[in-house]
Amino acid sequence: MDRCISTMRLENKGVNIFQGVMVPEESRLAGWAALTQALGVKGPVRKPACVSDKHVSGSIREEGAWRVFDRRYWPGESFGDHLSFALRNENLDLLLLKQIFDAVDSKVLEAFVKATPTGIPARRAWFLYELMTGRKLDVPDDPGVPAVDVLDADAYFTGKPRLSRRHRVRDNLLGSGRFCPIIRRTELLTELTQSGLAGKAAETLGRTGAHLVSRAASFLLLADSLASFEIEGERPPRNRLERWGRAVLQAGKNKLTLDEIIRLQGVLIEDPRFVHVGLRPDGVFLGERDHNGEPLPEFIGARPSDLPDLMSGMLEANDRMSADDVDPVLQAAATAFGFVYVHPFQDGNGRLHRCLVHHVLAERKFTPPGMVFPVSSVMFDRIDEYRKTLHAHSGPLMNFIEWRPTPQRNVEVLNDTADLYRYFDATEAAQFLYACLKRTVEQDLPREIDYLRRHDQALRRIMNTVEMPDRLAENLLMFIRQNKGKLSKRRRTSEFKKLTDAEVASLEAIVGEAFEGFGDAGRVEGDIHAGEEIAAGRALEFPEPAERYVFDREVVVFWGQDGTARVRCEISEEALDDHFGGSGKDKVAVFKANWLAIEEIARRKYLAARREADGSVLIRSEDL
Repeated sequence: MDRCISTMRLENKGVNIFQGVMVPEESRLAGWAALTQALGVKGPVRKPACVSDKHVSGSIREEGAWRVFDRRYWPGESFGDHLSFALRNENLDLLLLKQIFDAVDSKVLEAFVKATPTGIPARRAWFLYELMTGRKLDVPDDPGVPAVDVLDADAYFTGKPRLSRRHRVRDNLLGSGRFCPIIRRTELLTELTQSGLAGKAAETLGRTGAHLVSRAASFLLLADSLASFEIEGERPPRNRLERWGRAVLQAGKNKLTLDEIIRLQGVLIEDPRFVHVGLRPDGVFLGERDHNGEPLPEFIGARPSDLPDLMSGMLEANDRMSADDVDPVLQAAATAFGFVYVHPFQDGNGRLHRCLVHHVLAERKFTPPGMVFPVSSVMFDRIDEYRKTLHAHSGPLMNFIEWRPTPQRNVEVLNDTADLYRYFDATEAAQFLYACLKRTVEQDLPREIDYLRRHDQALRRIMNTVEMPDRLAENLLMFIRQNKGKLSKRRRTSEFKKLTDAEVASLEAIVGEAFEGFGDAGRVEGDIHAGEEIAAGRALEFPEPAERYVFDREVVVFWGQDGTARVRCEISEEALDDHFGGSGKDKVAVFKANWLAIEEIARRKYLAARREADGSVLIRSEDL
C-alpha cells in the first residue's frame, strides 16, 4: 500500500466484525472506524460509523452501537476521504486522531492538506497534527483564507480562541497537545450550564443568618468527607475524617500544582511506611485478584514514566480552562476525572479526585466562601451511576493496554499508553457531576438550612416547656422524630420517666409543629437526615433482648424488624472493647448492659442506608 499520498486506498471490504461488534448488514465502515481498521490503530471507536448501500430514512439512524449513514454519504475509498468524513460528520476523537497521525507517514498528511489547502477539515487536521505530534509538516504558512475554529462552538464547549497564523486556525481547545479533554455541547449540558446554580446557592445563603450558614457548612462538610471515604469502602476514625475535612475546606486557597496535590495526599496518608507519597514509581490497577493473589485488573493507570508529563499537561489544561473562563463545573469535571483516569498515586486517587472538584469550584468562586457542596454524598447515593460513568470511559481502553503481572503481584504495562490518558471525552463525566451539584444546590443545601431552623425552633420550645440539659433535650427531639412524632414507651419509662403525660403530649406537639411537612417536601435519595427521622413508612424495631443475642465471628449478632423484614445487625468485638468497656469481659453481657445505646446506633445506620452489601448493619469501632 502506498502510504505517501492522501489518496491511498483503505482496504476495508468484507469487514463484518469491528472491535468485537457486528457491522450492520449491507454497509461499509466509514470515518474513524474505516481508518482504525485499515491502519491497525490501537484505540476504541466509541460510536463507529458506517455507510449503508441503501437509502436511510432521515439520512442517519442509530442501530445498536452504530451510526448508519445514507448511501449518499459514502466518502470514497481513500485515506483523505475518510479523514474528511470523520472530521465533518463524527464526534472529534483526539485519541484516535493522534493514533492515526502516528500510523501514517507525514507525507500522507502533507498531500491531504495540499490537496485542499483552504478546506476546513484539512486545516483542522494540519493544526492538530502539528499540535499533538510536535512535528512540522512541509506545508506553506497561511493559506490566505478566513480563520476557522478548531472546535465548532455550536457542537463543543470551548476555550477562548488563539489564532495560529500559520494554519489560519483559532485554537479554542480546552487543553493542549499534552493533555486535552473534549466536552460536547449536549442538550442536557447546555441546559445545566444555563441553570445558574452558583447564583441559586448564593441566593439561598443570602437569605440565611451567618451562624446558621456556618452550622450548615460544617454538617455538609462532614457529610461530604464521610461519603468520600465510604465510596472507597473505608470508615476512618473521627479525627482522621475531621483532618481530611479541614483539608477539603482549604480547597482553592492554594494554586493547584503537583506539590499541592501531593500535600493533600500526605493529609490522607497518615502512615507513609508502606505507601509511597508522590507520583508512584510502579504500576497501579483497579480490580480483583485471583486465588493466588495475581492481579485481575478492570483498569490500569498510566505508566510511571509517563506520569510527570501527563500531570504537567493536566495542570496546564486546568490553568487554561480557568484563564479562558470555561464553565467551572465543566472545568472541575475535566480536571478531576482526567486525574483519576491517570491514577498518579499508589493510594488516595479517588478521594483526591473528588477533592479536586472542590478545589476548582472554590478557586473559580462557584462555591461560596467557607462552604463545601456535599457532591461526594450524592456520588455515594448514586454509586452505580458514578461507577458506570467511570467504567464507560476506562473499560474500552483495557483492550489496548498490554501488561503482565510482576513478582510483587502488581502490573507492568508493556506498550506505549500515554495517549490513552492524554486525550479523552469528558462529556458524560461533566453531565454526571453537574447533576450531582444540581441536587446539592437545589435540594441538599436548602433542606439542611430548613432542618436547622426547624430543629432550633423545636429545641427552644422544648427547653421553655421543661427545663433540662441541652443534650437531653436534643435526644428527646431525636427520639420523637424517630418514632413518628411519639415518644416511645421504652423512652418514657427510662431516661424520660419524670415527665408527666401532659408534658409528653406538649413536647410531642412542639416537635410535630416544628417539622410539619419537612418529611414530605424535598426528600431526595440518600437524604442526609435520613438517620434522624423515619423514612416514609419505615422503622427498625427490636424484640426483647433475651430473644436475640448470638456471639459469632468476633461480633455480637442481634436482629431488628422492619415491617415483615428481619434485619441482621452486628456490633464488632473491637467496638464493644473500645467504647463499652468490654475488654476481657463476656461480650454478650457487655451488649446487654448497653443494649439501648447500641440499638440506637444500629437504627440510625439502618435509616441512613449505611448498610453492608448483604443488607445487614455492622457497627464498627470507627463508627463510634
